This record gives sequence, C-alpha cells and structure tokens, in this order.
Amino acid sequence: MEAPRSWRAPALMIFVIALVAQWCGASMAASCSFTISNYCAQTIWPATLAGAGTPQLATTGFRLDPGQSVQVPAPAGWSGRVWARTGCDFSGASASGGVAAAGATACQTGDCGGRLECGGTGATPPATLFEVTLGKGNGGAGDLDYYDVSLVDGYNLPVVAVPQAGGCATTGCTADLNRSCPKELQVDGGGGGTVACRSACEAFGEEQYCCSGAYATPATCRPTAYSAIFKSACPRAYSYAYDDGTSTFTCNAADYTIAFCLPPTGSNTSGVTPLISSPANGQNGAGGSTPPPAGNNGAGISSYQPPPPTTPTDNNGAGISSYQPPPPTEDSNGAGSTDQPAWMTMPSSASKRMIPPSSASTRHNQLWSLLLLLLLPAVFLFRF
Repeated sequence: MEAPRSWRAPALMIFVIALVAQWCGASMAASCSFTISNYCAQTIWPATLAGAGTPQLATTGFRLDPGQSVQVPAPAGWSGRVWARTGCDFSGASASGGVAAAGATACQTGDCGGRLECGGTGATPPATLFEVTLGKGNGGAGDLDYYDVSLVDGYNLPVVAVPQAGGCATTGCTADLNRSCPKELQVDGGGGGTVACRSACEAFGEEQYCCSGAYATPATCRPTAYSAIFKSACPRAYSYAYDDGTSTFTCNAADYTIAFCLPPTGSNTSGVTPLISSPANGQNGAGGSTPPPAGNNGAGISSYQPPPPTTPTDNNGAGISSYQPPPPTEDSNGAGSTDQPAWMTMPSSASKRMIPPSSASTRHNQLWSLLLLLLLPAVFLFRF
C-alpha cells in the first residue's frame, strides 16, 4: 500500500534536514587553519607538504616578509608538515616560467627543488619542521589533532606552534641552535656564519643516528650525544626519530599559529612561561644547552673525529613526498605548558592575508549546494 502523502512530506523533510546537517558539518570540519607568522628580521619563504593520502594545501610555498602573517586553510584529516626556507632567490625559476631546472637550488636552507611553490616536494635538510595530523572532524571521542615540532631533519630557524584552543600545549624550539651547533654539523652560509645545524643522521649517514637498519626500533635506536644537545636546548621538540614521549601533543583547535623566530624586542611577554629557561652565562644562548663532557660520544669535542660524511641512508623521510608524521603516543599531552605567549595573539588585519581554500574544497561545497537546490522543490511537490 502506498504511504499517505502526509507521511511522505515529513519523511522527506527529515532527509533534507539530515543532508543540510551533513553539509554544514563538512564545512565546519574544513575550518581549521594555520596562521604562519614571521617574527624574524629577515624574509622567509614558508612551505607546506601533505602526507600520503591527503591533498596539498591551497599554497605549498610563498614569501613572508618580517612582521607579516598568512592564514592557510586546511581540511579535516589533513596530515603534513610546515617549514620555512631562508636565503632564497627564485629569479632563475621565474625566468623559466616558474619551473626550476633539475637539481636547482634557490634557498640556502629548506629548499624544495628550487621552486617557490614546492608542489609536493619536501624540504632539503636541515630544516626545523612543524608536523601535524588533524582530526577527522566527526566530533567523536578521540577525534584529536596530533602535532609536534621536529629537529629530526636538523634545524634552521626557531619556531613555536600555538594551538588556538584552551588547555592545549604550546610546543616548539626557541633556542638559536645555529650558535651552539657542533662544528661537524654546521652549515656555512658562505660568509654569513652558520645558517643551519644538520642532524647527525644527515651529517654521517650511520644507522645508529638514522634509526634505520639494525637500529630501526625504539628499543635499539636510543638518544645520542648529538640528539642530547638538541633536546637540552629544545626539550619539547623531537630530537631523534623515537622521541615521542615528550614531543607529541594532542589538541582540537580551529587554528594553529606557527611563528618563526623570537618575539620582537619590546613585546609584552610578562607573565608568560617561556618554552625554555633563559641561557646562563657562558652557555652561548642555547637555552641552557652545553656541550657534553669528554667521553660522551665526542659530540662537539674537538678531539673527536667523526666518520667521513656520506650520502644519508634514511633520514627519517626528509624531503620525501610520502612522508607521514610519527605515530602519536597514548598520553603525550602532559608535557609542556598550556600558556600561550602574549606575542602570539592574532595579528592585525593590516599585516595578515588570507589564502582561499583549494579548488577541490570549493567544488565539494558547490556539489552539496546543487544537490540541496534539486531536492528542495521535491519537498513542495510531495507536500502539496
């Protein structure tokens, strides 16, 4: 028997309301963003790389002058990394229509194939990385973001990540590791001093430093004297591949402020707990980091002769487009402070620009809108 028309109209209305709710949920799930800020005295060129199975963001590389900020939208479930390049000159790529020649290098640090837009190419180490896996946006228990700052691929700039949500931990590395970097790890800027600090894995290519081969498990790959230097200076950042316990954090935030370099002089930071303690006299500005004593595997000791540099064997996925952030630990949100530095507040509109969502996200919303427009006339047809 055919259902009464009076039953069909409410049923169809419920169906349409469910579609609207799903569409709104999809829009809300895609509302997370990354506000990337430049507090450095120099121009930087931030870049992004999506992990396997997630789309590249609307931009994968751009110029950011001192004092400027850019907000980049990210869809729910997005996974990837953000870093900053320094000392870049893209004039060669511009002259060739934005396509860099094979093997070209445009930046002193963090280069991605000589292009402004990295387009799925990762950073050439060394580079300080912000890594994140966003929640799926379904609102269920455990629907959390996992994030960290990593020195596994080396260091080029200080960076701090601040979730814009209550009760979530700030993480990062505010120390100037270029000043305290062991000589054998230093990257010379060609007259400009040390511009980056390599990881021991990249510098020497040995399995014990790369957590590969016979050292490919947490039980066999342990901290070294080199990773200890990184950890002492930046206790919340990853110092080696299995440094999960004190370096991975969880949150559910609508925005992450990713700030490169330290706050400008005169910024109001009173009452804010710093990420690291202030350096003591004679500690070379490394936030309390001092070279290990003699016998501690020789890191930073002039009498130590490291093996000759070789091609890195497995630098934990550095620069590989199939990179996936390290797996989260069960309870790693207890490390660090929930304080948010005062100088990390939302930049003024005068210094901030927005990047629109990618075309894929726009098409998704347009399809839902079209479907709703087609269904709404059916409601009136069945009702009347």
